[in-house]
Amino acid sequence: MKFVHIADLHLDAKFDNLGQIEGLPTKRRIEQRKAMRDIINYVKENNIEILLIAGDLYEQNYIKKSSIEYINNLFLEIPNTQIFISPGNHDPYIQNSFYATYNWAENVHIFKEKIEKIDIDEKTHIYGYGFTDFYCKESEIEEIKIEDKKDINILLTHGALEGSTEEREYNPLKSHKLKKLGFDYIALGHIHKPYYNEEKNQEIFYPGSIVSLGFDELGQRGMLVGKLEKNSLEVEFIPVDKREFEEKEIDITNFSSNEDIITQIEELELKEENFYKIIITGKRFFKIDIDEIKKTLQIENIIKIKDKTKIGIDIESLQKENNIKGIFVRKMLKKQEDENLDKEFIEKAIEIGLEVL
Repeated sequence: MKFVHIADLHLDAKFDNLGQIEGLPTKRRIEQRKAMRDIINYVKENNIEILLIAGDLYEQNYIKKSSIEYINNLFLEIPNTQIFISPGNHDPYIQNSFYATYNWAENVHIFKEKIEKIDIDEKTHIYGYGFTDFYCKESEIEEIKIEDKKDINILLTHGALEGSTEEREYNPLKSHKLKKLGFDYIALGHIHKPYYNEEKNQEIFYPGSIVSLGFDELGQRGMLVGKLEKNSLEVEFIPVDKREFEEKEIDITNFSSNEDIITQIEELELKEENFYKIIITGKRFFKIDIDEIKKTLQIENIIKIKDKTKIGIDIESLQKENNIKGIFVRKMLKKQEDENLDKEFIEKAIEIGLEVL
């Protein structure tokens, strides 16, 4: 049996991190549609039997009906493929959701909060669970009893595996408990980083986000394609997003002006289709003007420039000087100690003060 496993498209996301660049959020939302088109084309061309969508297909608070119609029309193009959707925390099956109100294609099945078992055929079964609210603290998934472990059994849901404290509201799951259930393939969504082929006899998989939502999702984004037989599983990651978010680091310790920074950035090898964050590091011995750098560069796919430099003066030596600069530094360091202030904040304040002096 051949299948495709996707999750976390977040269709019609706002892309706030791209909002400062006119028209780019809209362009990115169009690219989300194109990514889904590419996935459906792959399904058609490769006779994929099952399409698993593990939640957060769209953004409940921003989704347009036209986007749902676009996706459903794609589903209509693959009538011989069974499509299973497990709603997540961004697209829960709630009363006014499109999951509840829209007339989906006949080959689409949407899971709700009651754990459900669907028979693909006599020997293949899909168990699924979907969010019916924006939060889910208990799903009882870890208590599932598989009816016949001799058959092929797949679990589809959206949830946080080994989640941190803040993730406990999004269907928290433990891998050791899931593995004991006996599923041949566990298709998860929610974590945007791909997780596949990382351990021997792996049963639990995250495809990651289909389209990168920002610089916290670096690298390739796409889908998992699998071939599953009883006691035999092959899984491959295939990129779908035509763009990647990348970070480039520049050490300016030996630079003496903003012009030096601009020159270095212009010499970087940047791919036209990718988005970039430039991170400026090292010690600074001059005032960095990020706005001026951006204005001068005018490179469209440089989305952000982040200043992570450290002050380039010797604070320890300055505080020992018997002059106004030394007095100023000592007072600032005492203020940091008395009020337990952030060290980096105080260092920047000292730098500004010394420039004035």
